[in-house]
Amino acid sequence: MPNQTTAALLLQSLQQLGVEFLFANLGSDHPPLLEALEQAREQGRALPRLITCPNEMVALSAAHGCALAGGRPQAVIVHVECGTQALAGAVHNAARGRVPVLIFAGASPLTQEGELRGSRNEFIHWIQDVHDQHGIVRGYMKYDYEIRVGHNLPQVLARALRIACSAPQGPVYLSAAREVLEQEVPGLDAQPLLARPLEPLALAPAMLGELADALCEARSPLIVSSHLGRRPEAVRALQRLSTRMAIPVCESAPSCLNLPTDDPMYLGNQWNQPVQNPLLAEADVVLVLDSDVPWIPTVNRPRRDARIFHIDVDALKQAMPLWYLGAERSAQADALCALEQLDAELQRRPLPLQAIEQRRARIAALHARRDQELAALEARPGDGGITPEYLCACLRAHVDADTIVCNEGISNYHTVINHLRLTEPGSLLASGGGSLGWSGGAAFGVGLMRPGSKVIALCGDGSYLFSVPSSVHWMARRYAAPFLTVIFNNGGWKSPKLSALALHAEDAVGRAEDLGMSFEPAPDHAAIAAAAGGAWGRRIGRADEVEPALRDAFAALAEGRAAVLDVQVGAL
Repeated sequence: MPNQTTAALLLQSLQQLGVEFLFANLGSDHPPLLEALEQAREQGRALPRLITCPNEMVALSAAHGCALAGGRPQAVIVHVECGTQALAGAVHNAARGRVPVLIFAGASPLTQEGELRGSRNEFIHWIQDVHDQHGIVRGYMKYDYEIRVGHNLPQVLARALRIACSAPQGPVYLSAAREVLEQEVPGLDAQPLLARPLEPLALAPAMLGELADALCEARSPLIVSSHLGRRPEAVRALQRLSTRMAIPVCESAPSCLNLPTDDPMYLGNQWNQPVQNPLLAEADVVLVLDSDVPWIPTVNRPRRDARIFHIDVDALKQAMPLWYLGAERSAQADALCALEQLDAELQRRPLPLQAIEQRRARIAALHARRDQELAALEARPGDGGITPEYLCACLRAHVDADTIVCNEGISNYHTVINHLRLTEPGSLLASGGGSLGWSGGAAFGVGLMRPGSKVIALCGDGSYLFSVPSSVHWMARRYAAPFLTVIFNNGGWKSPKLSALALHAEDAVGRAEDLGMSFEPAPDHAAIAAAAGGAWGRRIGRADEVEPALRDAFAALAEGRAAVLDVQVGAL
């Protein structure tokens, strides 16, 4: 093949390795990439689609949402160390959420006298030259590497993507200076085989046998999960196990739908609520499947003699300095593979059918009672105001099988799950991390990957401002990926206030009227989106306004416009 620049080879290799989108915030280190993109356009060669992102955190959040919705890694391009730092909390979210994303950053040119093509020719090339650019994000990356020559670039990219996509998944970081990107190298093809992730791990026979024994002997077993549903087929496998053995499932800080909420074995989700879960307190066998924080020991924990089994795609949690569970058996294994093994093992055994049926009736009754309690909370408020529960119930009427919800409700995380009552695997996404501002970019990325789906971002007023809505909605209009944002507006940062009160309710914090968390005077959130992206927008505060506003918002979506519904749901 004819020679080409390393930049052209980079773009060609990403295309050959299955990357569809380049979420880019470009700078002085990227002229070789821009030249390669334009040459390909002139010649009609296919390359990943360039998505211009005015903000780097939005770019990575969009790649995050895109990867979750499509199950495939995407790429982010940023400008040297400045752009790397501007990725901000999205780096944390991608790492903690175990999302495969390839981040590529330029680097200041290596030469300053014109020795090589691409040598320094702007003052910032000295200012942006730092000792350890990779060190800015190394603690969050599964792999990082500086590309020094183009001759082995396809192999380097394949290795990076293989590491990103192998369990536990996560982001990877590559960089190259301009001289390297301008270097001419022989034409090469990437080999997708080298990028294939490692095969999933199965349970060892000894643990499989012990776990099957424990579940058959248990009087009150319980399953806890948080992110098993990242693989939709694992949801059905969990459903088969919980149905066969009549084992209730509780979610702890879920970042996806792990069991349909209408399944009789589903018994809710718990986040930071300072209450003991009664099912966890009574369980004699607890199976933890893919969960970083299955319970918070200071307020909610299993009984002391409970037998705990732990199966996780990331069982050691090596990225977390302090973490332990106390399980008698723990395995780093693929949840779907483990559940299929367990299902086959249980089919070979005589089961305690009478005990299982008694338990099934009891759990189904608890599920029905929970549904009644949730329905009571959804009643239209008598004072004419809007509660989060009522808002979610109204929104639920507009949800269909193709709806995807990006949940960044923060203090309303559990409310969203409880009252939207989603049932389709893959219909609920959350960042999996703790850096706010994810939902706007993520919803845009979901819309790019799943055109035709109804995409809804649910967030607080604080997380909406964190999301850089001016960039998000400009991108949504430019790339025709509209989505609905519903803001649970309580006038400020409610979650930090709740954290402070949890420790100091009887102290000065509890007596204070203003903790510096109010957003008064209130921003016009909808106007930001309208000005930046031509979005439909409205602010409401009365219950009788909810249904008309939702109808108008979804009508705007049907016309190809993004929509922002700013809902006053109480005061801080």
